[in-house]
Amino acid sequence: MEPKNCTAVRTIGVPRPLARLARVLLVDDNPASRLTLQAVLEAGGYHVDSAASAAEALGKLDGKQYELVLSDLQMESPESGLRVLAHARMMDYKPATAILTSYHNALRSPHSPRTILIQPEDVPDLLTKVADLISGRVAKRLGREMRHQQVGAGA
Repeated sequence: MEPKNCTAVRTIGVPRPLARLARVLLVDDNPASRLTLQAVLEAGGYHVDSAASAAEALGKLDGKQYELVLSDLQMESPESGLRVLAHARMMDYKPATAILTSYHNALRSPHSPRTILIQPEDVPDLLTKVADLISGRVAKRLGREMRHQQVGAGA
Protein backbone atom coordinates (compact mmCIF):
# COMPACT_ATOMS: atom_id res chain seq x y z
CA MET A 1 0.00 0.00 0.00
CA GLU A 2 1.33 3.45 -0.95
CA PRO A 3 1.37 6.38 1.46
CA LYS A 4 -1.54 8.77 0.92
CA ASN A 5 0.69 11.80 0.27
CA CYS A 6 2.84 9.99 -2.29
CA THR A 7 2.25 10.75 -5.95
CA ALA A 8 2.94 7.74 -8.09
CA VAL A 9 3.08 7.50 -11.85
CA ARG A 10 1.39 4.38 -13.14
CA THR A 11 2.51 3.18 -16.52
CA ILE A 12 1.39 0.16 -18.51
CA GLY A 13 3.93 -1.18 -20.97
CA VAL A 14 6.14 1.90 -20.63
CA PRO A 15 9.72 1.49 -19.40
CA ARG A 16 10.24 2.95 -15.92
CA PRO A 17 12.76 5.64 -17.05
CA LEU A 18 10.08 7.18 -19.28
CA ALA A 19 7.68 7.53 -16.36
CA ARG A 20 9.44 10.78 -15.46
CA LEU A 21 9.80 12.84 -18.61
CA ALA A 22 12.26 15.64 -19.16
CA ARG A 23 10.55 18.92 -20.08
CA VAL A 24 11.64 20.60 -23.35
CA LEU A 25 10.60 24.03 -24.63
CA LEU A 26 10.48 24.05 -28.43
CA VAL A 27 10.34 27.48 -30.07
CA ASP A 28 9.66 27.75 -33.81
CA ASP A 29 7.43 30.09 -35.79
CA ASN A 30 6.89 27.54 -38.57
CA PRO A 31 3.83 25.48 -37.54
CA ALA A 32 4.75 22.43 -39.65
CA SER A 33 8.30 22.30 -38.26
CA ARG A 34 7.12 22.91 -34.71
CA LEU A 35 4.45 20.18 -34.81
CA THR A 36 6.78 17.68 -36.50
CA LEU A 37 9.61 18.27 -34.03
CA GLN A 38 7.18 18.15 -31.12
CA ALA A 39 5.91 14.76 -32.30
CA VAL A 40 9.47 13.43 -32.72
CA LEU A 41 10.54 14.64 -29.27
CA GLU A 42 7.41 13.28 -27.60
CA ALA A 43 7.94 9.92 -29.33
CA GLY A 44 11.48 10.05 -27.91
CA GLY A 45 10.06 10.26 -24.39
CA TYR A 46 10.14 14.00 -23.68
CA HIS A 47 7.37 16.27 -22.45
CA VAL A 48 7.30 19.17 -24.92
CA ASP A 49 5.84 22.65 -24.53
CA SER A 50 5.94 24.71 -27.70
CA ALA A 51 5.95 28.40 -28.53
CA ALA A 52 5.43 30.13 -31.88
CA SER A 53 7.33 33.32 -31.02
CA ALA A 54 10.09 34.66 -28.82
CA ALA A 55 7.56 36.57 -26.70
CA GLU A 56 5.53 33.42 -26.07
CA ALA A 57 8.71 31.49 -25.22
CA LEU A 58 9.85 34.11 -22.70
CA GLY A 59 6.49 33.83 -20.92
CA LYS A 60 6.78 30.04 -20.76
CA LEU A 61 10.36 30.25 -19.47
CA ASP A 62 9.17 32.51 -16.66
CA GLY A 63 6.31 30.16 -15.80
CA LYS A 64 7.91 26.68 -15.83
CA GLN A 65 11.28 25.00 -15.53
CA TYR A 66 12.74 23.21 -18.54
CA GLU A 67 15.66 20.85 -18.88
CA LEU A 68 16.22 22.03 -22.47
CA VAL A 69 15.24 25.01 -24.63
CA LEU A 70 15.38 24.45 -28.40
CA SER A 71 14.80 27.57 -30.46
CA ASP A 72 14.67 28.40 -34.13
CA LEU A 73 17.22 31.10 -34.93
CA GLN A 74 15.11 33.48 -37.01
CA MET A 75 11.48 34.04 -36.20
CA GLU A 76 9.78 37.45 -35.93
CA SER A 77 13.22 39.10 -36.09
CA PRO A 78 16.65 37.87 -37.23
CA GLU A 79 17.97 37.39 -33.69
CA SER A 80 14.82 36.40 -31.81
CA GLY A 81 16.14 32.86 -31.25
CA LEU A 82 19.28 34.22 -29.63
CA ARG A 83 17.11 36.43 -27.41
CA VAL A 84 15.19 33.34 -26.24
CA LEU A 85 18.41 31.47 -25.44
CA ALA A 86 19.91 34.47 -23.64
CA HIS A 87 16.80 34.70 -21.47
CA ALA A 88 16.91 30.94 -20.77
CA ARG A 89 20.55 31.17 -19.68
CA MET A 90 19.64 33.85 -17.14
CA MET A 91 17.11 31.58 -15.42
CA ASP A 92 18.12 30.32 -11.96
CA TYR A 93 17.46 26.70 -12.96
CA LYS A 94 19.93 26.87 -15.92
CA PRO A 95 18.32 24.83 -18.73
CA ALA A 96 20.46 23.44 -21.52
CA THR A 97 20.01 25.48 -24.72
CA ALA A 98 20.40 24.89 -28.45
CA ILE A 99 19.52 26.54 -31.75
CA LEU A 100 17.46 24.59 -34.28
CA THR A 101 18.54 25.33 -37.81
CA SER A 102 18.45 23.79 -41.24
CA TYR A 103 21.10 26.21 -42.48
CA HIS A 104 24.70 24.99 -42.57
CA ASN A 105 27.08 27.39 -40.84
CA ALA A 106 24.13 29.61 -39.95
CA LEU A 107 25.61 30.67 -36.65
CA ARG A 108 29.34 30.99 -36.38
CA SER A 109 29.81 34.16 -34.43
CA PRO A 110 31.76 35.16 -31.32
CA HIS A 111 28.47 36.37 -29.79
CA SER A 112 27.30 32.82 -29.11
CA PRO A 113 30.25 30.48 -28.49
CA ARG A 114 28.13 28.11 -26.35
CA THR A 115 25.31 27.73 -28.87
CA ILE A 116 24.86 24.24 -30.23
CA LEU A 117 23.29 23.85 -33.63
CA ILE A 118 20.83 21.03 -34.19
CA GLN A 119 19.60 20.16 -37.65
CA PRO A 120 16.06 18.78 -37.32
CA GLU A 121 16.25 16.84 -40.60
CA ASP A 122 18.51 14.22 -38.97
CA VAL A 123 16.10 12.66 -36.46
CA PRO A 124 18.51 10.15 -34.83
CA ASP A 125 21.13 12.88 -34.41
CA LEU A 126 18.47 15.26 -33.07
CA LEU A 127 17.41 12.78 -30.38
CA THR A 128 21.05 11.98 -29.51
CA LYS A 129 21.94 15.66 -29.13
CA VAL A 130 18.82 16.33 -27.06
CA ALA A 131 19.67 13.43 -24.72
CA ASP A 132 23.30 14.61 -24.47
CA LEU A 133 22.26 18.19 -23.67
CA ILE A 134 19.82 17.10 -20.98
CA SER A 135 22.26 14.66 -19.37
CA GLY A 136 24.97 17.35 -19.41
CA ARG A 137 22.59 19.76 -17.69
CA VAL A 138 21.80 17.17 -15.02
CA ALA A 139 25.50 16.52 -14.42
CA LYS A 140 26.17 20.25 -14.02
CA ARG A 141 23.24 20.65 -11.63
CA LEU A 142 24.40 17.73 -9.50
CA GLY A 143 27.91 19.19 -9.41
CA ARG A 144 26.55 22.55 -8.21
CA GLU A 145 24.44 20.83 -5.55
CA MET A 146 27.39 18.79 -4.31
CA ARG A 147 29.60 21.89 -4.08
CA HIS A 148 26.82 23.71 -2.22
CA GLN A 149 26.48 20.82 0.24
CA GLN A 150 30.24 20.75 0.81
CA VAL A 151 30.28 24.48 1.51
CA GLY A 152 27.33 24.09 3.90
CA ALA A 153 28.97 21.14 5.69
CA GLY A 154 32.26 23.02 6.06
CA ALA A 155 30.64 26.10 7.61
